[in-house]
Amino acid sequence: MNFLMVALGGALGAVGRYAISLIPVKTEFPILTLVTNIIGAILIGFIVGVASANEKMSENMVLFLKTGVCGGFTTFSTFSLEAYNLFDNQHYLAGGMYVVLSFLCCIVGIVCGKTLAAMVSR
Repeated sequence: MNFLMVALGGALGAVGRYAISLIPVKTEFPILTLVTNIIGAILIGFIVGVASANEKMSENMVLFLKTGVCGGFTTFSTFSLEAYNLFDNQHYLAGGMYVVLSFLCCIVGIVCGKTLAAMVSR
C-alpha cells in the first residue's frame, strides 16, 4: 500500500511540474524550475507542519503528499542540470544567483509552509 500511495502521489506531482513547465517564458534563467521548487518547499513544509500537529493524519497520506506529490513535483536533477548549463555557457552570475536563490528561497519556503500549517492547525 505504501508503494501505491507514493506512486499515485508521484504521478500527480509530476503532472503538476509538467504543467508549470508549459508556461511560456522567454528567458535563459530557469525561473520555472525555481518557482516549482519554491512551491514544493512551501508545500512540503506545510505538509510536515500539518502532519506533526494532526496525529490523525495517516502514514499513507503523509507518504502520498510528502514523498509522492512533493517528490514528483520538485526536481533537484533538473535544477542541477540547469545550474550546470548556466555555468557551462559562462553565465556565471546567473548560475550563482540561481544556486543561491534556489537554496535560500526553498529554505524560506519550508519556514513559510510550516508557519502556515501552524496557523491553520490552531
